[in-house]
Amino acid sequence: MSLENILSFARSVLERVVKPGDIVVDATIGNGHDTLFLAKLVGENGHVYGFDIQKEALSETQKLLHSNELFHRATLFHTGHEHILDVIPKDKHHQIKSAIFNLGYLPKSDKSITTRPETTISAVQQILDVMAPKGIIVLVIYYGHSGGKIERDALLRYTSNLNQKSFHVLQYSFINQINNPPFIIAIEKR
Repeated sequence: MSLENILSFARSVLERVVKPGDIVVDATIGNGHDTLFLAKLVGENGHVYGFDIQKEALSETQKLLHSNELFHRATLFHTGHEHILDVIPKDKHHQIKSAIFNLGYLPKSDKSITTRPETTISAVQQILDVMAPKGIIVLVIYYGHSGGKIERDALLRYTSNLNQKSFHVLQYSFINQINNPPFIIAIEKR
């Protein structure tokens, strides 16, 4: 048996949950690869809501979606993920089936612009409050940057304290790798 790498495992989890017609969130669109992946999973009747604070991320994601003729399946917001419920239409809130967060910084960009624990936890809590039962949030945690360990520790504390009667929380990581290897926290709403 071959163990899946972190990104492959994240996508495997999403593939098991996201079905055509679903409403999903890419909380940190970055270069758009997860947004595109989700747009393919939700099909013609589903929708992806994507968030990023950097114009460069929105521009790259728009290009990627257009080149794959899937831009109509996504709405992108130039705002932080802590505003998720402020901008996603209210009638879609309880239809959210899944979300992915790739935490850290935008690859090949300004490494001083990073996700922060307070905004990430706010966004996760907002989604958990409205997400459909059996929905899943996947947090891909990159922490090898300034402030990364603070966010990692805050998320581990927060997710470890989620009520087990309401949520299943899984940590997937390789424990013998050097250089701050990323890991996943997956939260399933019961």
